[in-house]
Amino acid sequence: MARPLRIEYEGAVYHVTSRGNAGEPVFRDEEGRENILAAIKKVRDRYNWLCHGYCLMDTMQNS
Repeated sequence: MARPLRIEYEGAVYHVTSRGNAGEPVFRDEEGRENILAAIKKVRDRYNWLCHGYCLMDTMQNS
């Protein structure tokens, strides 16, 4: 089941996360970490978002 749509408005702050299933690692290797950072940058630039910070852990990522 999909989650409800995010309410969006100008000036809003969002906490975006992803987790591995059953505690499994999100990233298989350093290339996976580099790919998610590139994706965050691409979305940030495309939508003119401000990323206050990010955290890449073995089993999850937060931005």
